[in-house]
Amino acid sequence: MKILLVGEFSRLHNSLKEGLLALGHEVVLVNNGDGFKNFPADISIRAAFFKSKVGNIPRQIWFRMFKFDLALLEHGIRFWWISKKLKNFDVVQLINERPIQTISKLELFLLKRIFEQNNKIFLMCCGIDYMTVSHMLNKKDRYSLMNPYFEGVPEAKKQYAYFFDFLTKSHQKIHHFLYENSFGVIASDLDYVAPLIGNPKYLGLISNPINIDKIGSSETTISAKISIFLGINSGNSYTKGTSFFEKALVIIQEKYPNLVEIKITRDLPYTDYQKHFEKANIILDQVYGLDQGYNALEAMAKGKVVFTGAETEFLNWYNLQEDEVGINALPDVDYIVEKLSCLIENPSEINRIGKNAIQFINKEHHYVTQAQKYVTLWLQT
Repeated sequence: MKILLVGEFSRLHNSLKEGLLALGHEVVLVNNGDGFKNFPADISIRAAFFKSKVGNIPRQIWFRMFKFDLALLEHGIRFWWISKKLKNFDVVQLINERPIQTISKLELFLLKRIFEQNNKIFLMCCGIDYMTVSHMLNKKDRYSLMNPYFEGVPEAKKQYAYFFDFLTKSHQKIHHFLYENSFGVIASDLDYVAPLIGNPKYLGLISNPINIDKIGSSETTISAKISIFLGINSGNSYTKGTSFFEKALVIIQEKYPNLVEIKITRDLPYTDYQKHFEKANIILDQVYGLDQGYNALEAMAKGKVVFTGAETEFLNWYNLQEDEVGINALPDVDYIVEKLSCLIENPSEINRIGKNAIQFINKEHHYVTQAQKYVTLWLQT
């Protein structure tokens, strides 16, 4: 089949593409690199001018005056330039409701063009969209990414501003268009299932594909000191619950100064981020999740012990009651300190959980197996 993948978050579409290529399909991936992460694309719509030294000057001035990022407009213009070539694909998949990440009117115009030029188009529920934000605002879950917002943390409000962009009338037009015209919606992990339950467009969950062959998998090696890594993304530090990890690490450093080596980074490109977590035994990922995000899964594939979403729903879904594949991180500093302390004082537990994690990723997230699940669903729908 000839397949078009539009948009990228956390390398999901890149790994899916690699799985589809392994199955013999022809794939074109269009994206803007997902900001500082700079993920690969066959056709890049990354903002070049407004992120250059010259273009950044009017961009900053415009943003201060109108609170609008001109780089978003450039994404849309670059997509428009190449959009006429994006036709006659057997299947098109959109990473979420804003795969191009431009202004709403232009996003809708460009998406309509993609629909006019192609037949089968599928939508992913991956990241923030109208359905997930609406669900979180109803507070139906034990906790969610919006906990800091509900708790009124003043510094957190900026990070949640874009959540409400998905509730505006201009975006709701995009949402309704996609749900009325796409062949269906696929959830990328368990955190996106609850908002879709009962929706006639919901096609089910296909777990994130992880390219085991590319990133490699090996049992973690523990040296004189246990290495703990926290990679902070400034744009979503509150939604990830990063502050709980930061406070816990201060306590751990004081408690075990001769037993641990702690590394904290901020806003690294994907390739640089990988270099740091290669060396780590323990990765601190997120606290507000039922399931794992993409960084967590890649770390698990390498035999790291990851503090991430591993709630009861996750254990039940994958039948993991007997096999611990990661640490279920909670928004509780004392709890995180307790779990870290147990691992530091019992290094054999790091090896045990790491081995379980590798087996889990190979069984449930192998990129070729998961790519075949997409193909089967696309063909059956």
